[in-house]
Amino acid sequence: MSNTISVGYAIKQAQSLLHLRMEEALKPLGLTVSHYSCLHRLRVEPGISAAVLARRTFVTRQSMNVMLQQLIDRGLVARPSQADTGRALPTVLTAAGDDALDAASALIDAVEHRMLATLSAPETDALARGLTACIAALAHEASAAEAPAAEAPALATATGTAPPSR
Repeated sequence: MSNTISVGYAIKQAQSLLHLRMEEALKPLGLTVSHYSCLHRLRVEPGISAAVLARRTFVTRQSMNVMLQQLIDRGLVARPSQADTGRALPTVLTAAGDDALDAASALIDAVEHRMLATLSAPETDALARGLTACIAALAHEASAAEAPAAEAPALATATGTAPPSR
């Protein structure tokens, strides 16, 4: 019997500890990892709808609506009371949200730095490439098995990955 840990278990253990350390780092700012993810995504894609934001940050639409209300109440994000067109209300960072995200990003970067501190630059690059390949393989598998071909690009966009080209 091998004493090595399975790759999947190691990834899950690392993800759990990373999430815990990120939560601890963000607590003094009154933010959670989900808040941080939401603010970060709004900086990358200003004006996206709550439904798209929920997909991009891996939460349900109901949870996103609750989270957005919390962030609105704190003055970190803004949404119009009515949509210009359609039903989706575009969401954007406020100046306070931008400042909060800058502070949170510094804390998250420090956690990531601690996590990778014992790896060399080539090892860090190899880890990133390996994890990206794992994500792409599983995203491609899910898109092929569960979604019509037309939805596969949307899945890749939602997960931040692109299926490998064949």
